[in-house]
Parts: sequence; C-alpha cells; structure tokens
Amino acid sequence: MEILRAKEMGFCFGVKRALKIAEETAASAAGPVYTLGPIVHNTEVVTQLQERGVWTKDDLDEIEGGTVIIRAHGVPPEVLEAAHAKGLRVVDGTCPLVIKVQQLARALHAEGYQVVIYGQPQHPEVIGIAGWAGEGAMVVQNLADVATLPRHKKIGVVSQTTKIPADYQAVVGALMGKCQELRAHNTICNATAQRQAAAVETAQQVDVMLVIGEAHSSNSRRLAEVCAQVNPRTYRIAAADELDAAWFVGAEKVGVTAGASTPEATIEQVMAWLKDMVDFSG
Repeated sequence: MEILRAKEMGFCFGVKRALKIAEETAASAAGPVYTLGPIVHNTEVVTQLQERGVWTKDDLDEIEGGTVIIRAHGVPPEVLEAAHAKGLRVVDGTCPLVIKVQQLARALHAEGYQVVIYGQPQHPEVIGIAGWAGEGAMVVQNLADVATLPRHKKIGVVSQTTKIPADYQAVVGALMGKCQELRAHNTICNATAQRQAAAVETAQQVDVMLVIGEAHSSNSRRLAEVCAQVNPRTYRIAAADELDAAWFVGAEKVGVTAGASTPEATIEQVMAWLKDMVDFSG
C-alpha cells in the first residue's frame, strides 16, 4: 500500500503565530496566563500549554487578574474593552488575516453598507467579525439563508477565512439579487484554499483519504467535506487511535491531510500507524 501526503497540510501561519505568542507570554509573564477560549481547536495542544502554565477560560468573568491572550479567531471590540476595564494585561494573538476581515467589516458598516458575513454564526471568528461590523450585521451559512434576506440598497460581504471559495462565490452571486449595489471582499485565507486544493488533488489519486483534525475544528471538517465530494472513502479522525484497519481493505493508495490546528506530532503518529500496517501486511 502506498501512502500519499498532501502537499499543503497542518498548522497554518495564524496558528503557528498564536502558539508562539502563547509560549513567549507564558515564559515572560509575572502572573497567571489565560487564553480566552482554546488557543486552537486541538486538545493535545491545549493540554501542552496548560503544562506550561497557560490556562483556558471561556469567559472574562472567570479571569480575575493576570494576562489574557486573544486567540487567532479574534474577539468583538467590546471583549477587548471589558478585558482592559478589568485591568487585565491583553496580548492579542488574532491572526492578521482575521484582523483584516474585521477592519473591512467595520469600514463597510461606516460607509453605509448592510454587512453580510458568510460563515457559521456560532464560530468564534464570525462572532468577532460581527462585533466589528457594527449593529445589524447579518450572518449567512448558505444560499437558503441568502434567500430569506430582505433587500437592501447596498450590501457589503466578507467571509469567514476558512470557507470554501466556490461556495463563497455562489453566495456572492445570490446576494446580487438582493441589492442595487454589492461590494464583495474575498477574505478566505490563501492557506485554507491551498490546503483544500491539495487535499482534493490527493483524494482524487487514492482509494482511501484520511483527514486528521478534531470535530470542533471548522477547517478540518471543511477538508473532510471537500475530500468526500471526490472520494467517498474519506474518514476524519482526531488521532491515530481512531484508525480502523477495516477502512483500508483492498486499498492500494491512501492519502493523508490535516487541518490547520493539527500538530505535526499527531500527523506523524498517523503516518507511523499506516506504515506499521503496510509492514505487517507485507
């Protein structure tokens, strides 16, 4: 059995940057250090940070003092204001690409556009963007949501950074029928698009496709979706202990990709499991 690894996979720039910020903050901070929400959607990474003294809290009310790190997803401006008002030291680990989306949403609102955000309403990145977009921002998940929107004179649209480009373009096309003027910003991360393209390319060449990433990772789920569209034998796993030898019966080629929150160590464990299976069967 041959194992093919996607050309682009694993930690993205924003995740690497946020983790570096967290590690440097833990090493230099005088008091307790917290992240507001898990720094990345990966249990292993969060546990490793706890061992370094970086604790996860889901709400500012749980933090009485010390340093709070804003994760790569970003937060609404009122959360930053509340953190400063509590006297917390704030270290901003928001991905620069997400900051750009926040700024675009704020600018669109200031220019009188009805801001529409394409993304998952409960995703922390989308919640943050909506906060910067001002009162009245709307979130759509799909074309069905667009169909329910009222007409507006001017609509400005941005996207959650981890969405599928083709789906975003379909939403933009549908929004054209909802306004007289449409301003669309393609704010999907290039790394996300590249990872999706590399995953699809690999999935098309193999009998079985593996996507490594936890269920609460939006971009990992998205990778599994695009791979499944071209290869029905696609499986998403969080770690090597979820692998099942029955998945690979009759497979001559197996492909592997991983979400932007998946550490290299987890990827290597999956690769080792696959190689051991090849050696055993051989």
